[in-house]
Amino acid sequence: MAFGDVDVGGWRSDFAVGSKAADPYTRARVARHGLLALAKTEAVYFTRATDDTGAPLREACSYRLSGGQMPAGWWSVTLYDRQSMLPANTDGALSIDAERAGGGAWSAVIAPARPADDGLWISSRGAGSFDLTLRLYMPSAALLSAPDTALTPPRIERISCEGGE
Repeated sequence: MAFGDVDVGGWRSDFAVGSKAADPYTRARVARHGLLALAKTEAVYFTRATDDTGAPLREACSYRLSGGQMPAGWWSVTLYDRQSMLPANTDGALSIDAERAGGGAWSAVIAPARPADDGLWISSRGAGSFDLTLRLYMPSAALLSAPDTALTPPRIERISCEGGE
């Protein structure tokens, strides 16, 4: 899903989502992709479909997603397939959130199979090409007024790819 006017480190958002200022195209995009579309004072949504090198996110690769505290009351990161749907797998690991990540620095592995360590994991099994959605609930006033300075977005480092790509 291509968002509009806000880009912070490759994570894109459109702060018009959920507002009276949203044009008909924004409203249609929200309906098509199933966002709850709360007002930006309640939640903002950032998406990313590439890793830190600019390569598309895909199931054949494993990634390390890492970040720190977010400028919001609560946050989550969820994986969606090319059709903006949750992948049809039974792993029960399609997202992480502030509660599971704890305060401060955190990291999670994104891969089609659970990694050997017992850390946070987001399953990409069955996703093909995918994107990630970062939801920031009860965002800080600083995030809404100056997202470039208030948000240090999660990094997406490619660890490996099937076939050594």
